[in-house]
This record gives sequence, C-alpha cells and structure tokens, in this order.
Amino acid sequence: MKSIPTVDAHHHVWRLNDLPWLSGPPVPRIFGPYQPICRDYSIYEYRSDIMDCEIVKSIYVQTNWPAGRSYDEARWVQSIADTAGWPHANVAHADLADPDAGTLLERLAALPATRGIRQQLHWHENAQYRFAPRPDVMNDADWRRGLGLLADHGLLFELQIFASHMMDGAKLARSFPDIVFVLEHAGMLEDMSASGWQHWRDGMAALAQCPNVNVKLSGLGTFVHACRAELIGPIVKETVAMFGADRCFYGSNFPIEKLWTDYGTLYRTFRSAIAHLSDAEQAAILHDTASRLYRI
Repeated sequence: MKSIPTVDAHHHVWRLNDLPWLSGPPVPRIFGPYQPICRDYSIYEYRSDIMDCEIVKSIYVQTNWPAGRSYDEARWVQSIADTAGWPHANVAHADLADPDAGTLLERLAALPATRGIRQQLHWHENAQYRFAPRPDVMNDADWRRGLGLLADHGLLFELQIFASHMMDGAKLARSFPDIVFVLEHAGMLEDMSASGWQHWRDGMAALAQCPNVNVKLSGLGTFVHACRAELIGPIVKETVAMFGADRCFYGSNFPIEKLWTDYGTLYRTFRSAIAHLSDAEQAAILHDTASRLYRI
C-alpha cells in the first residue's frame, strides 16, 4: 500500500461532562450501545489511535453540547488546537433558525480554527435514527435565512440527511450556490435492500449534479455496527464514480467507530476500498480534497 499523507476529516474529541447524550441514562442510539465510550476521549488518545496510519492533519466536528453552548464548545476546541496543535480545523454548531444566529456565526468565525457549521437535519421514521425534530427543517424560511449567512464568513455547511431527503438537499444546494456543502457519511445508507440501495443511488445522483456538494466518506459502519469491507467498498466505489475523487474525502468518525473496530483496521479497510483508483485519485480522497475544502 503506497504511503499517502492523510487528513482525517471527521473525528470527535470530547469531554464527557459536556455531552448529555453520553453522560445520561442509556437510551437507544443510531450506533447501538455506547457505554464503552462514555468517558473522556482526549486529543492524545486520538493521536495514539492514529499511530502508523499516515494521518497528518485532522478536523473536529461538533458533538452537540447543551443548547446555548455552541460557542463554548468551539472555544474549547480552539484551546485544544492552540495547546496541542491538533485538531487543525473545527466544524462548529449553530442553530441556524435562531433569530440571533448571525451574532453566533460572527463569534464562531472569529475563532481561527472554524471552517464550517454542522446542524444535524436527519429525520427518520425509526426514532432510533432520528435527530431533527421534523423532516423539513431545511425548507424552513427562517432556517434558510440563517444558512445564507454562512457565505458572509466563508463557512461551509455539513449536511447530514438520509436518502429520503436528498432531493430536498439537492434543491437546497442549488438555492445556495455560494455555499460549499459537505454530505455526511456518504448519505447514510441505512436500508440495504435492493430498493434501499436504489433510493440512495437516485438521491446521490441528484446531489452529484450540484457542483457545490462534496461527500465525506465516513461513518460507513454506523448501521451494521462493524467495519465490513463488503459494504464499505461498494458505497465508496459508487460515490466516487458519481462525484469524482476531487469532491470526496476520507473521515474516520472516531471515536464512535471505536465501538466496533480499531483505527488501524478502519483505515486499512478504507484504503483497500480505494485501491482500484489512480494514485492521484487516492491522494485527492485521502488528503487534497479535505485540505482544500477546510483550508488546512
């Protein structure tokens, strides 16, 4: 396997006390029982996990601190970056429907590590997979007004939706051509029946028609709770074929996937899934695309 410097564009480093969804009573979650990660996960443990995996830079993604503490989380991430030199960028949280979202975005954008915003919009009939309060948040006029402010600060938006909302997602991307979108987890394929795959393909094809939509190839073990090459390979292959390597990039989703695998196994499995691509395409997915989008 050829050595290629890699950017991990999806990892979380957290403090347990700041995450009520980890510290509260056990409840069903999209990734199953999570007691093994109900503890602090420091940047130093992450650096140990990635040892020998060619990771040269990383990007933190928000972890839903309590309401009203989005800036506190981003400021904490900045303090870790200032002290440890990692992570190299931060995707912060903001409730874009909040009438005062503009003020928060200004404060977030003033932090050197901030590169984007994630507000999870995924809704599902299965309550275990549901995060957003309703399926049509992205169509709300107030929310869209907040989204439009990202362009003023050069911030990208990380879009987390299921296949059932990809057509709306494509309309959203077309309505905001000046905003860069990053589709989380390659569109979160959760229905692996023949019809489920086709529904996902149709939605991904619609999103691929929007030049401002990119795809993070992360979280591919979420719905099977395992690191499985026979699943990861087809998702990666089809996604790259639709979007092109220059719009796709690797992400680990650690420490969530630490529930069912170790970093080395995850990384090697992903590298095998892109082994059929040219050296330039592999370099784009592992390093260049994330480096460009997140300006690191």
